[in-house]
Amino acid sequence: METDSEKVTIRIPKKHLRAIDFLVRAADFPSRSEAIRTAIRDMVYARMELVPEKLKKMQDAELAIANAEALERDLIQK
Repeated sequence: METDSEKVTIRIPKKHLRAIDFLVRAADFPSRSEAIRTAIRDMVYARMELVPEKLKKMQDAELAIANAEALERDLIQK
């Protein structure tokens, strides 16, 4: 566990907590906290890989809008 950490309080659905408890009992994780830390870490890494792709889509959309607006202005001026 990282020494530079903060305690947070969260609410999670009971079905997810039961699943976490099962993983702890199955010795997959030493504790609920470790299971949740691992899940958060994995999610953060997975989501961070998506950021460049999302940024590219946003930039493409903004460019398409700008092109459409320029075309509209050209058509209105004619």
